[in-house]
Amino acid sequence: MSKIKIPHTLVLMFIMMMVALVLTWILPTGSFDRQVEDGLTVVVPGSYEMQEDVPRLSPVRLLTVIPEALEAAQNVIFFVFLIGGVLGIIRHTGALDAVIGKLLEKFGSRMGLLIFGGMFIFGLFSSVIGMAAEYVVFVALLVGLCRAIKLDAMVAMGILVVGYGVGYGLSLTNPFTVVIAQAIAEVQPGSGAWLRILLLIPVFAVGFHHVYSYAKKVKADPANSLLADLPTEEIKQDADAYPKMNKTHIAVISAFGLALALLVYGIQWHGWYLTELSALFIGLGIATIFIGRLGFDEAAQKFIDGAAQLTATALLVGFARSIAMILEDGQVLDTVIHYLSMPVDAMGSYFGAVGMLFIQSFLNLFIPSGSGQAFVTMPIMVPIADTAEIGRQVAVLAFQMGDGFMNMIVPTNPVLMGILGLAGIPYDRWFRFMAPLMLKLLVVCSFALMFAVFVGY
Repeated sequence: MSKIKIPHTLVLMFIMMMVALVLTWILPTGSFDRQVEDGLTVVVPGSYEMQEDVPRLSPVRLLTVIPEALEAAQNVIFFVFLIGGVLGIIRHTGALDAVIGKLLEKFGSRMGLLIFGGMFIFGLFSSVIGMAAEYVVFVALLVGLCRAIKLDAMVAMGILVVGYGVGYGLSLTNPFTVVIAQAIAEVQPGSGAWLRILLLIPVFAVGFHHVYSYAKKVKADPANSLLADLPTEEIKQDADAYPKMNKTHIAVISAFGLALALLVYGIQWHGWYLTELSALFIGLGIATIFIGRLGFDEAAQKFIDGAAQLTATALLVGFARSIAMILEDGQVLDTVIHYLSMPVDAMGSYFGAVGMLFIQSFLNLFIPSGSGQAFVTMPIMVPIADTAEIGRQVAVLAFQMGDGFMNMIVPTNPVLMGILGLAGIPYDRWFRFMAPLMLKLLVVCSFALMFAVFVGY
């Protein structure tokens, strides 16, 4: 894997945009009918029709789609900028360094506990309430902590991304994926949790083993790091080298903790999303200025510096959105879904269930939004599951796995690209780290789906 050469992420995005444009020229155009049910727009099964009079996209579309995609993804882009700015203010107070020093005292010699505990917590909140983008606030802390114990940023992001990916892939009550998918499949929301809990054990074990094995190699010899040739800031590795926790640090961290508590409360009970969360962190930044007794000009500069560091990340978020927009504008995205779903019916129940997993995994490249993928694919997969004698719960499970696990590696996932940008990890290095794990998960999940069919799930 180390010899695979992957282009710069921006180059990769543009190549994928060109491929998407070519697909609009060679694939037949067509679309499904859509209808609104309980306020949700879903695809009407069996309604796919070819469209003969759709004009082909011009090559100029490669240029015009970029500003449109940046506009379409503006909520995520500005969330990334604002989080970067607020973290710049918080870092300047020294509170994050003080926390790292404190955590070093507890976890400096207990690497396994740090990895296991971190993955478990991130996975739990993703599984229950669908947290993902909200985790960007932990990136700087995790990277600093891991570097301080002679690990690298890859381990830090493995803890975070693999943790929340496993939580999403086998979610118990995630309102953005499993609840929507089960509602479309007309099965009881939250039902079938017993199998997802059972499967969480081996899948989490596979993810933990992958991150822990890599961490051990880096710990034994830093040259084994996939980031070894990249410049990094000098990291202090002695807890005594970090500032001691003082009252100001405690107050800043307490405000941070209160903001996280409000975040969970708002998401769970008031349906908050990026606009409300951005406002919450702006408030946290203002509170930090007063708590840390920072000058306004000084704080403003730190905010700008923090946001500026994420310019490349913000641009990549927009480029990622442009790929799906090209396929949608060329009216071939529904064509791709239609033709991919056709063979499942002929595969039989066992292999049909596995086929659903691979279809959902592939489509995640173009529809990385979990709820968006549920609205488009579940109305198609449910009748296919019925005719192939595959339980509807199995179809939902295949969707969950394809969406949750593939979002850990597809470059069209804006949340992933934002997190990697904050951590300073090039996408090609992340791909090398994640590709072996994705192969393992696909194998494990394929057998898991066949087991689900066997027990009549």
